[in-house]
Amino acid sequence: MIEPTAGIAVRACAAILQGDKICLIHRRRPGGDQHSLPGGLLHPDEEASAALARELKEELGLDLADFSDPPQLRWVQHQATTRPGSGQLFRRLHLIYRLSIPTGIRDAIATTELDAEDSTSVVWVPLAQAASHHLYPAVGEALSQLAAPAPGPVMLAAITDRTYSWR
Repeated sequence: MIEPTAGIAVRACAAILQGDKICLIHRRRPGGDQHSLPGGLLHPDEEASAALARELKEELGLDLADFSDPPQLRWVQHQATTRPGSGQLFRRLHLIYRLSIPTGIRDAIATTELDAEDSTSVVWVPLAQAASHHLYPAVGEALSQLAAPAPGPVMLAAITDRTYSWR
């Protein structure tokens, strides 16, 4: 199990795959479009797998209890960036899972983010094209590794002001 650093928010999210496509949450922002892996922050004393299940249910209507194979923790990524309009450091620890789903399940996933406060859509993007999108967390370079089996979670390069721009 990955132990979060005290005082840093932990976000559990998933690279949800169906065939050669990945599920992303698409937000139109003043600075350009942003695509996010579905997921969200852990509540106090909540396990990462429980948080992921809760967030996927809240955002997509996806019930992980329907799956015999649980999502696999694939990547861990630290974030230390400065958000526009704030002089404070924004820190997160991203726990990024991989989940493959059958076509029938994909058809039942919401087409708009169910708990969004802004205008969002749920889109399925060809995996080969997803790396060219502005992704949060910044997993673009790693997406090509999703097809290969992983021995365990891999630490990705950190998200910093030099490697990521907020939109």
